[in-house]
Amino acid sequence: MSRHFIGKLIIIALALTVLVGGGSELYAHRHFKETIVKGPGVTRVAKLSDYFAPLKGTINDTNVFILEGSKPGGTVLVLGGSHPNESSGIVAAVLLVENAKVDAGRLIVIPHINRSGSTGTQPSSGYPLYFHIKTDWGERTFQMGDRVTNPLDQWPDPDVYVHYPSGQLLSYVEIRNVNRTWPGRANGTLTEKTSYAAMRLIEQEKVDIVIDLHEAELLYPVTNCIVAPTKDITIATMACINISSEFFDIHTEPSPQNYHGLTHREIADHSSAYPFLLEASGPFLDQPTGPKTESLIIDGKDDFLLIAGKRGLLFTDYDESGKPMKMRVGRHLTTIQALCSEWSGENPDREIVIESPGYEDLMENDVGHYLLNPAAVDPESVVLE
Repeated sequence: MSRHFIGKLIIIALALTVLVGGGSELYAHRHFKETIVKGPGVTRVAKLSDYFAPLKGTINDTNVFILEGSKPGGTVLVLGGSHPNESSGIVAAVLLVENAKVDAGRLIVIPHINRSGSTGTQPSSGYPLYFHIKTDWGERTFQMGDRVTNPLDQWPDPDVYVHYPSGQLLSYVEIRNVNRTWPGRANGTLTEKTSYAAMRLIEQEKVDIVIDLHEAELLYPVTNCIVAPTKDITIATMACINISSEFFDIHTEPSPQNYHGLTHREIADHSSAYPFLLEASGPFLDQPTGPKTESLIIDGKDDFLLIAGKRGLLFTDYDESGKPMKMRVGRHLTTIQALCSEWSGENPDREIVIESPGYEDLMENDVGHYLLNPAAVDPESVVLE
């Protein structure tokens, strides 16, 4: 056997080792199941396919957690994971499931509206596969996802995405962006069917308010805000005034009239529900940062953004304390409470009263304090997402 041939065998063996090692990690991430504990307020767990049967058996047939109050009232739907790389929205939704108690009306929570997007990270961006949150009893593991549906579940992309039903032309990749495919299409792609199923849920459950949880770059002007269409603007503005006077700065951004596919645009136009989109500042999403590490997700601290902030290049405040997970999750939870309070004031016959941890609780105790221990509860209360 020649030395040349042996060299080829060694190269092949090394390549196979790298392929198997890397492939096994991606396979495990693809099939990872997040653990969610049904909190004391959860009265029922449904599936998204309960509202649109063709979604059954797909990766986006996600869990729908329903929390019903002792008093009648309105219904609020909270969406996490529209963009699965915007981690605080998912964590905030999970905290609601595990901690919220509804006094009046109903709370419906979907922690992963685009479950497929959580099964892969953004190609070539060096994302960690997971992030971990320390708790009073150990730690909880969450997947880091991509902004769009995994191409393993929906492919190929068209040259140009034609939004239904507006006919607006968008970038090809947006056909896998669940926040560009509303109100959805029954015979469309997996992403369009997901939006369509959520619209059927809004219709069948007579949802009054929809709150879509997001994060935005610090270099993006639409951050630390509530995005709302015209019919919602009074509620959003009053919520911002009350929050800013007591907790943190937040402002209202109007939903663009001519940009289709967005929750806050299409839900308003195609249902009677009042949609709001919340943007917290997520340093992980900015491009001019250091390595995309798990620490950046949790602590939100980055030296490059700190320099940009000192030079006035950011659209929000930023200092050595960063934008940690507890701050971003706390913002979401307090804003949800404020929107429900304003809605209830204007619609006393459809009031929504929810008790849950808020901004001050999270800043004092951190996120992990409110994550339940799956090993310490009845196994029937544990749901794999």
